[in-house]
Formats: sequence, structure tokens, C-alpha cells
Amino acid sequence: MEQAKQAKRKRITSWHLIGAQVSMFRRAAGLTQATLADQCRVSDDTIASIEQGRRLLQRDFAMLLDELLQTKGALKVAVEKVPEKERFPLFVQDYVEYEQDAVALHSYENQLVPGLLQTEDYARAVFKSSYPPLEPEEVEERVKNRMQRQALLDRKPRPMLSFLLEEVILHRPIGGPDVLREQIRRLREVAELPFVTIQIMPTNRRTHAALDGPMVLLETSDHDQLAYIEGQRVSFLVDDAEEVSVFQQKCGMLRSQAHSPEESICLMDDLLGET
Repeated sequence: MEQAKQAKRKRITSWHLIGAQVSMFRRAAGLTQATLADQCRVSDDTIASIEQGRRLLQRDFAMLLDELLQTKGALKVAVEKVPEKERFPLFVQDYVEYEQDAVALHSYENQLVPGLLQTEDYARAVFKSSYPPLEPEEVEERVKNRMQRQALLDRKPRPMLSFLLEEVILHRPIGGPDVLREQIRRLREVAELPFVTIQIMPTNRRTHAALDGPMVLLETSDHDQLAYIEGQRVSFLVDDAEEVSVFQQKCGMLRSQAHSPEESICLMDDLLGET
């Protein structure tokens, strides 16, 4: 698939262009990155990252820069005009585009509840755990974008969705016990949807088909098969048929190793004290 191959290549985004604008305006104002950073009360690296397109410029910060650089709202307007899919970090943008059009999606996660199933409070706690830390407004922007992705659950025609989660995820108190409890309740509710399957992988298993990490398998609206792999600040789409087949085999074995959907619902009920 040519589109997936292109997704692996470095590309110029709106954020690179906005960063170039910031650099141009800063230089026109006779300021160094360090001087501008001092005036904004942020680190030098923050300004450098924005100018290089590595950090997304938030609307409030754009307004501050417009004021300091006397650019008459140019940066604020530029940020507001960024296409919706580019509001996600660069390394997940292509995946999100395929995700929203998928006719089938199969996800395995070993650390966190998948983004499509997260509550708002859980997602906020996840982003607040990022290191280096995100600015508060960036946390809220990412939470908003994550919640918007969940429109996939309401889309018609319905996609077929299956999720495999490690049992430890249901015990890790991201955001605190109350946040975790509401997250488990959300999983329990979604598990009742006829087009969604949730399975829990027991921690006490002695064999495991995916010790090397999480993955997502997608079937596109054109019935192409893709795999999506994400790690520490990197990700890639796989469209090679032989490679995708390997991930599909892994996913099949994981399903056989995990609790059944019915057993998984019972486990969630036990944790919620609703048996």
C-alpha cells in the first residue's frame, strides 16, 4: 500500500510550517531563542522544539507569542487552521487516520487501557504521567483529541472491535483508585456492545505470545490489512503481507491464551464488587 509506505517517510506538516513562522517572526523582532523563552517563562528547548515542528504550538501559547512578537494574531489563526488529524503527535497521525476508517480493529495492550476505551479522567492521568512533562494546556488538548477518537464507537456502519488487555492494567491505579474504578466500569459497559470483544490476559500465565509488546491490527475500508506498532516516541505502520500475517498469528494465539470474553466480564465484575 503506497499510502502506508509514505507514512513511514518523514514529511512536512502544518507544525513545521508554523514553527518556521515562529522562527521568522522571532528573528524579525531581533530576539534569540533564549530571550524569547525567558519572556515566555519556558525553557530554551521549548522554543527550539516549536520552531523545529517537534512540539505542537498550543492556542494560548500562540496568542502569547503573537503579543510578544507583535504579529497581530497570525500564529493564533495558523494554529486554529491546522487539520484535525495533525493535532495528534506526529508519530501517531497516520495511524489515527486509518483507525477512524477501519472496518475491523484488533488491539493488544500491556501497560494501559487502549485510548479508544479510556475515560476522560484516565486519559488525563496518562498524559500527566508523560516525561518530559507536558504543559497543562497540551495535556487538555490531547485529552480532547483522544475523546474525539472514540467517535469510532458510535460510527455506522459499525466496526468490529476486539481488545486484549493484560490483567495488570486493571490493578494499576493510574490517576488513583477512583479513576481506575470508573475506568473498569467503562470497560464493563463497552464489553456489552455487540460489535466489541474484550479479553483479559491473566498475569499468572507461563507462556505468552506477545512478550515483545503491544500491537494493533487494522482492516481498512478497502480491505487492506495493516499492523501498527508503537514504542517509546516511535511508531510505524506495517503493510507487508508476510509481516502482517505474523502479527495476525500472534493475535490469534493471544486470544486462545487469554480469558474468554465471558470470563473477562466476570473478572471485571469481581473487581467492581458486582458479582
